[in-house]
Amino acid sequence: MDRSQKADSVASLNATFNEVGVVVVTRNLGLSVAQSTELRSKMREAGATYKVAKNRLAKRAIVDTDYAGIDDFLTGPTALATSVDPVAAAKVVIDFAKTTDKLEVVGGSMGSQVLDADGVKALASMPSLDELRAKLVGLVNAPATKIAQLSTAPAAKLARVFGAYAAKDAA
Repeated sequence: MDRSQKADSVASLNATFNEVGVVVVTRNLGLSVAQSTELRSKMREAGATYKVAKNRLAKRAIVDTDYAGIDDFLTGPTALATSVDPVAAAKVVIDFAKTTDKLEVVGGSMGSQVLDADGVKALASMPSLDELRAKLVGLVNAPATKIAQLSTAPAAKLARVFGAYAAKDAA
């Protein structure tokens, strides 16, 4: 890598760090190409990215961002999982790490809050942003449905009473 490529890489990583909601640092302990490809595809499906970056360049890129606290995690063969949704990247990494012992979660950061490996696991157990939105819509929608049912119930009862009187008079 020449100097201009390194500068471009640092600028790209810095832009990524300024846009995302979470960064998870993982240690690659011998993932095969197939496993790495599978992990990247699962990340894409969840709206996250998984990138291997040189530690020195990543350390330069996190300067003056909220993720400056992950500097200590960037040693050895590391990779960065990032996503705008604070839960998506953590969920995919933790789920994938359960299937193989060749991926270790080192830690991460959610904004300026630095997380250790247990913190990332706790973050992964939370519902995603889309799941929370669905629950909120369900909670808002349920009372409206009940109000509609209650407002139509008396009219339906009156219609049945009038129908019964009409049938009685006809007989």
